[in-house]
Amino acid sequence: MSSPNDIKKGIVINYEGGLWVVVYFQRVSPGKGSSFVRTRMKNLQTGKLVEFNFKSAESITFEDVQHLKMQYLFNDGNFYTFMDNTSYDQVSIDAESIGDDVKYLKDGLEVTVAMHDGAALTIQVPKKITYTITYTEPAVKGDTASGNVTKEAELDNGLKVKVPIFINQGESIVINTETGEYVERVSK
Repeated sequence: MSSPNDIKKGIVINYEGGLWVVVYFQRVSPGKGSSFVRTRMKNLQTGKLVEFNFKSAESITFEDVQHLKMQYLFNDGNFYTFMDNTSYDQVSIDAESIGDDVKYLKDGLEVTVAMHDGAALTIQVPKKITYTITYTEPAVKGDTASGNVTKEAELDNGLKVKVPIFINQGESIVINTETGEYVERVSK
């Protein structure tokens, strides 16, 4: 038995007679009352997505999950396909199971895939990913006078982010996948 405070994305929980994979979690500590963990979980048998709140004092049972490094290959419209670089085995996962991390996927990206009983459950993307800017407006002289000025840039996977005004088209930047924000420019 484990504590709800140990819940993370990709963890499989044996709850109410079924197996559930956590696709989202948030620890909540209200001013009054005991803390709890808010989760969004997907039933592995039915595919049903449900929200549960676990009180910190509760006991829950975690199932054994393997975490494998895999490379993102492609999206066929419904499923995202990943390949194990050692065995060349491929697995497919639907967008709902991946959650918000779908927007960070790009060709060749190495991710961690959570597997349970031979089935791919969800992925975990790296905390920082390097992208190339495919389009952004050029900086105009005098724009920096007002301090920390940003502009919108489109990345090589289609994601749009705010970047500092001095970043140009064709440059590589690092994005923090936890916040979705620009971190730094990559030196050549």
